[in-house]
Amino acid sequence: MPTKNFIDSGDALDKIDREKGAIEMKIVVLDGYTLNPGDLTWAALEELGDCAIYDRTALDDVDEITRRIGAAEIVLTNKTPLDRRVLEACPTIKYIGVLATGYNVVDIDCARSKKIPVTNIPTYGTASVGQFAIGLLLEICHHIGHHNKAVHDGRWSSSADFCFWDYPLIELDGKTLGVIGYGRIGQTTGRIARALGMNVIAFDAMREVGTELNGTKFVPLDDLFEQSDVIALHCPLFESTRGIINRSNIAKMKDGVIIINNSRGPLIVEEDLREALDSGKVLAAGLDVVSTEPIRADNPLLGAKNCIITPHISWAPKESRARLMSIAVDNVKAFLSGRPINVVND
Repeated sequence: MPTKNFIDSGDALDKIDREKGAIEMKIVVLDGYTLNPGDLTWAALEELGDCAIYDRTALDDVDEITRRIGAAEIVLTNKTPLDRRVLEACPTIKYIGVLATGYNVVDIDCARSKKIPVTNIPTYGTASVGQFAIGLLLEICHHIGHHNKAVHDGRWSSSADFCFWDYPLIELDGKTLGVIGYGRIGQTTGRIARALGMNVIAFDAMREVGTELNGTKFVPLDDLFEQSDVIALHCPLFESTRGIINRSNIAKMKDGVIIINNSRGPLIVEEDLREALDSGKVLAAGLDVVSTEPIRADNPLLGAKNCIITPHISWAPKESRARLMSIAVDNVKAFLSGRPINVVND
């Protein structure tokens, strides 16, 4: 149920705010739960219009999506798709705000043809996503969760020795991290890795090979595959990057390489990674994203050796979500002022 009901599509589109003497637009949030499961507030958004906020909307039900949009002029979505069918059926839409950085859930070309600005949320999760990438790596190196459970299961109290470990433990100092995609998040991961004593190299389609940035040298992609002890994916999902981790490229990597992905699931050909994990060519993988989310029960990586999978939570610390909420509200304010910002289809 929404927190507020907006006027049905048969009613007048505009309502005069008597206190402000301004036209109040109707705002609908189609899937607000992951952003705000209850520990944040929608108050700043609700001040901007007549607001309906739904926790979830069926992703494959066009009728439900269009019914919930109704006569709204401002639509905010995270993962609920706004394809051509929805945009054609909802002629009152004047603005679409995506509550994420990626905006592939919106038919951008159709929105552009209708002169509907589409905005996204850049940079809100830089710190948390970089931190999480290193967290995945440290878990692989030390198996902290496993050994904590072993202690609580009584294995240490019954041990003949003062310590034990069930997996080889890995020191990162002196090892090479190769980062594919060296934007803000990639740079944050690189900075933390250097603090751990790692050497950092990077490949980025927008950077010239041979140049450096803050101690990170940009190298050809094949060189990164050949030289890296750890590979971290922080690139966007384009056709040029889809499946960039595949059987052919894995063959170029060091034996025992570690792969970290908390960017986009389809960057990896999952069957190929499963094969490489099970053979030992890839020592371990730490993944916060997969090709289809929520993960399917038949995803090949669920049965792979040494594969950590978390449910797409790199972005989800409260601080990061509060920043996302603030930017989303600023985007709506900018649109209402006639000077939209963070527009992805201008």
